[in-house]
Amino acid sequence: MNFGFIIDNRKCIGCHACTVACKAEHEVPIGVNRTWVKYIEKGSFPDTRRLFSVMRCNHCADAPCVEICPVESLFTRKDGIVDFDDRRCIGCKACTQACPYDAIYMHPDEHTSAKCNYCSHRVDIGLEPACVNVCPEHAIISGDMDNPLTEISQLLAREAVSVRKAEKGTNPKLFYIDGDKASLDPTEANPNTDYMWSSQSSGVGHYAKFAEAKKSALVQIEGRASRQRTGPQASLPATVAASAAVKTNSHSADSTPQSPRRVYDAPNKGVLWGWEVSAYIWTKAIAAGAFLIAIFASFFMQVPNTVKWIGAITAMIFLAATGILLIMDLGRPERFLYVLLRPQWRSWLTRGAYIITVYGGLLTAWIVASYFGSGTALRVIEPLAIVFALLSAVYTAFLFAQAKGRDFWQSPMLGLHMIIHSLMAGVAVYLIALPWIKVDIEFVMAITLATFILLIIHLITLAIEMTTTHSTDDAHAVVKMITNGQFSRAFWLGMILVGNVLPMFLLLTGSVFGFALAGVLILVGMYIGERIWVKAPQLIPLS
Repeated sequence: MNFGFIIDNRKCIGCHACTVACKAEHEVPIGVNRTWVKYIEKGSFPDTRRLFSVMRCNHCADAPCVEICPVESLFTRKDGIVDFDDRRCIGCKACTQACPYDAIYMHPDEHTSAKCNYCSHRVDIGLEPACVNVCPEHAIISGDMDNPLTEISQLLAREAVSVRKAEKGTNPKLFYIDGDKASLDPTEANPNTDYMWSSQSSGVGHYAKFAEAKKSALVQIEGRASRQRTGPQASLPATVAASAAVKTNSHSADSTPQSPRRVYDAPNKGVLWGWEVSAYIWTKAIAAGAFLIAIFASFFMQVPNTVKWIGAITAMIFLAATGILLIMDLGRPERFLYVLLRPQWRSWLTRGAYIITVYGGLLTAWIVASYFGSGTALRVIEPLAIVFALLSAVYTAFLFAQAKGRDFWQSPMLGLHMIIHSLMAGVAVYLIALPWIKVDIEFVMAITLATFILLIIHLITLAIEMTTTHSTDDAHAVVKMITNGQFSRAFWLGMILVGNVLPMFLLLTGSVFGFALAGVLILVGMYIGERIWVKAPQLIPLS
């Protein structure tokens, strides 16, 4: 069996019965939805039309959420239904980034992921999903697509259907009859303009806090609308007045064509990977680079043991910080060991957890072997430590590549960025240490020269990344946000000026205290950069 859905937009009347039935069937909390109806208006007055599109999980044949889940909380059943087990979920939110259709939410009470599961408990006893049962127009059709006798199979055979984001290669099994690009493409209808229920645009936050904030949000809307009311509108409720104002502006009787307008949608889920993820990438870069630079340099020149010890201790401290930040970001931190004990090996979250664990073990072994002066053990440990330091630095790029919902993270240069950042973090650690340790001039010159070269390479790779043509509009929109939009000041002043240009000038001073300040600025600029790279792609709408 191979279950799928068809949404017949010729019949849908936008009544939200499917949303209500789904909420009732699964006790879905306020502020989040497993299925919802999106409203789009097109045209100019008087030639206008409203489109309704039911949004939900696509039950993809090649589901990226299943691949990225580190604990097999999400899985594909034999009948093609993508189901989930919230008893295993650790709340890492990776699935929300992997889903290109914005179908997965974080349960505000359980702090685990959830989504449409095709009402699998009903299907197992021969019933249809609740949304199919309740639809008054029979606009939602479900069934086995591989059975030629089913209605869904016959409709797929004779009707022209469309899917959302076919280019993602997920092979979605949610099909639309008479689907309109303005509704199915989330970037077609501007989500930033005011519209009916636009208070929802503020989102539901990390754990769906919209319900708690709803009252204060409505009060703010009421106050803003009251200040704007004049004439006959003064006696109207705030939401009606606001709606009337939008209609007056967008449906004016001039002949200027109007772009599609979003007039009803589900609440925004907000930025789900927050500062903890940015900070963990930063601490992981320091943990990898600090030890990597010292050990790698020892193959080509005489490196004092003090330098190696600084690298090992710094790496241990920041690797521990990385683990703490990773656990902090989980919705269910008490389940963090599930990643190691119940692994799903295709996920780079799982692979990364083992890489970090092995790297931590090698650092511990190096410290013990160095303390007891075991040169034989060190000759075995150090090459392995270099390999796992590099893997620790770069594995997040592969994790981000599995997050297919975010086009900007699919860049082939992301892995190179992370390796360069780790090397930059490593040399920055030693620049900061120079005023307080005794090293010969050869080491100082090597570190400063390596820093200068890495900064130049970093600027070149950034220039390539920001100026070359990107494969999708979403990725291009993120680049525009970074270079000319809301992140431009942080990018140009923080990441470029503070993190790259000023350190170059300080390296030319020849002062060890100037070198130390350069190291600090490099780390500051790196964190700003990580914050931008993590947050900006999440601001692109997925549904």
